[in-house]
Amino acid sequence: MDRKSNKLVTFWGIAFFLLLLFPVDGKMQGLQQTVTGKRASTCFDFNWQFHKGDIAIKRAIKAGKYGGLTDANVKIVTGEEAVIAYTDANKAAAFKPGDWQEVNLPHDWCVEGTFVNDNTIGCSPAANGYLPGGVGFYRKEFEIPETDKGKKITIEFDGIFRNSTVWVNGHLIGNHQSGYTPVSYDLTDVLRYGAEGKNVVLVKVDATDYEGWWYEGCGIYRHVWLNKTDRLHVDRFGTYVTMPSVSAAEAAVSIKTMLKNEYDIARNFTLVSKIIDSKGVVLDTKSSSQVIAPFSQTEISQKGTIQTPLLWSPETPNLYKVLTEVIDNGSVIDTYETTFGVRTVEITNNGFFLNGKLYPVKGTANHQDFAGVGVALPDKLNEYKIKLLKEMGCNGYRCAHNPPTPELLDACDRLGMLVLDENRLLSSAEDGVKDLTTLLYRDRNHPSVFMWNMENEEPLQGTVTGTRIVKTLVETTHRIDPTRPATAAMNHGWNDGGYSDVLDVVGYNYGQRDLQYVKDRAKFPQRKMFVTESTSFVSTRGEYADNKEKGYVSNQGTGVGWGMEPGKDWEHIVQYPYLSGTFAWTGFDYRGEPTPYEWPCVTSHFGIMDLCGFPKDGYYAYKAAWTNSPVVHIFPHWNWSGKEGKPIKVQGYSNCEEVELFLNGKSLGKKKVIPFNKFEWMVVYKPGKLEARGYSKGKTIAKDIVETTTAPSQIALNSDCSTIKADGCDVAVIRVAIKDAKGRVVPIADNLVKFSIEGPGRILGTGNGNPSSHEPDKASQRMAFNGYCMVLVQSERNAGEIKIKASAKNLESTEVIIKAN
Repeated sequence: MDRKSNKLVTFWGIAFFLLLLFPVDGKMQGLQQTVTGKRASTCFDFNWQFHKGDIAIKRAIKAGKYGGLTDANVKIVTGEEAVIAYTDANKAAAFKPGDWQEVNLPHDWCVEGTFVNDNTIGCSPAANGYLPGGVGFYRKEFEIPETDKGKKITIEFDGIFRNSTVWVNGHLIGNHQSGYTPVSYDLTDVLRYGAEGKNVVLVKVDATDYEGWWYEGCGIYRHVWLNKTDRLHVDRFGTYVTMPSVSAAEAAVSIKTMLKNEYDIARNFTLVSKIIDSKGVVLDTKSSSQVIAPFSQTEISQKGTIQTPLLWSPETPNLYKVLTEVIDNGSVIDTYETTFGVRTVEITNNGFFLNGKLYPVKGTANHQDFAGVGVALPDKLNEYKIKLLKEMGCNGYRCAHNPPTPELLDACDRLGMLVLDENRLLSSAEDGVKDLTTLLYRDRNHPSVFMWNMENEEPLQGTVTGTRIVKTLVETTHRIDPTRPATAAMNHGWNDGGYSDVLDVVGYNYGQRDLQYVKDRAKFPQRKMFVTESTSFVSTRGEYADNKEKGYVSNQGTGVGWGMEPGKDWEHIVQYPYLSGTFAWTGFDYRGEPTPYEWPCVTSHFGIMDLCGFPKDGYYAYKAAWTNSPVVHIFPHWNWSGKEGKPIKVQGYSNCEEVELFLNGKSLGKKKVIPFNKFEWMVVYKPGKLEARGYSKGKTIAKDIVETTTAPSQIALNSDCSTIKADGCDVAVIRVAIKDAKGRVVPIADNLVKFSIEGPGRILGTGNGNPSSHEPDKASQRMAFNGYCMVLVQSERNAGEIKIKASAKNLESTEVIIKAN
């Protein structure tokens, strides 16, 4: 795993440098430490101990005297006067290994729990998906070598949900409330070096409270990093790379670098910034020398150029890097790397423009969880989700409703996906502004990020109080990043209280209601608009009748009252291009917020794909609208035993000119396709083959077939990859299908599939997309849901063949082999 923005680089020979700078797959998951001269960034994810449940830790009134769990068994010699009036370490809670379990990070303990039919869980009934939160502790022992004395050593937590408190070696280090923003602590003074003894970090996570109305998980669910630098170094999130001007011939590159001197004397340094392309070729080099005062910071501005730049876009995600070197007395003492892309973004009253061209955003909004893992996604799964969205034709991702993990933005930079980066809360209080500024400094170099979202559907929208608060947030955003616009995802109050006037772009959530955005266009023709949320179509994959008892919603319904049907949302963007684009709610189902039903549902129904990434029928409305590939898709399935001779509603999506439907080879007629709308037939059910053919200019260019299958006979495994890295992090996503003897997926199959594994890997989790499934995600078995389920396999830290076998009663078993390299 690796930080792709503002990350560190290694100088172990030019060949290895180039490999590290631009690895073939964009990752470096096997390398747990990155070293640059005197800087090192170590992945701190492995070998933690976890305890579920609260442990009383009394406040110590003397430094370093918390003792117990917070420290190692190290005897500290002190004078007699130093032992007066502190909490006796012997009375503090002791570390008992038998009470703890070994875990690696990222880790979400909430998803490991049992579903409870209790509407008091979460901020509102069903909000958290009926999984209780609670309190947990993480503990890790580690050593720091004697040679690290004199360096600055910090620990960075990318995300802990939530209210985390950190102790190191008996010292209370700090508390961080937010479950979505990173936090860094300076450990330099309290660490033990070499023979001084072992070090202990203890983290208390109090997830008894909530920040949102969806499943948020519990624990240290993002990466942790131990960073070591010289005392003269590039500051945290310390570079800012922008393009003041871009043309086909040349891009001007502005590089601002914040240096921090933590020595007690002034230092004379040289700052060298190298602009490097994807092949490792240095395109421009800038050098600046000056003196920095003791215990101070200074920002250095440099300007470089790129000749005939390769532009970044979702179709051509070209990337560059700035390699920053800090030189003191002829030696490189710090190196820092910043990934960036050359592109221009502008939202006008006529729409969104990328690189000077009108570019409607085909977006989805998404929460951060996934089947089998909760919110603790390995890097691979973030990338997997982006790839699935791109296959559908999606080019935009809204981080709903919180700052994302950095690795998601890395994937969007690398694969090509525009991002609406989102602040969690409308707050100008000290913590609220701090969370926003952390988001801005951390993410402002990502070329994928095109706009900042200040808040989502806050009740104070359209009020004078809300206007004052959001004005502070917008001004803060402009100060830190003047290159991108700020918006707010508004579902009311667009024309009240001056709220919209302080935004660069006015966001419309479900603005199709009474054609609000069309009416506002007439009243405010200069207003810049964006459909920040739309659609909210509810459906359950593979279901074609509403069933409140089971918690299923038909794919043939009309959706919720405030939303739209798939495809109809995009019709508005085509009709009204000044709307700039849309973010359909949502790309994937997510835990919590089940609608329209509550228990037994534990996940939402809003996804275009289910929680595993299996497409629902509405997926093809977007694929038809958003891609140039010929598409024809019909539904429902054709297994309707007992309904022979009865009419079945057959619907579908296509981007062809005409569609012809056949039942058992007999034509049922042709129909003109109305763009962005479903086509429909009423067909008297007869088992066999239902086929749709799509025509353009009289020629067949696409077809779709659904057939009546026989009984389940076999299991098929389809892995998204054949090799993974033997780094303890990488993941193979294995889709499981239940098929009949002819190899056709049985669309109503619900067989219990059991998994076994051999070799250097482990089952990370399972899923099936059933919104009412109460099966554990952390298990070696899963029932199929309407023909499909999924198993996630994660590598261990040694190479070899991983064999995954799937079996079920009365079905032919199968296996797949994944090589861990």
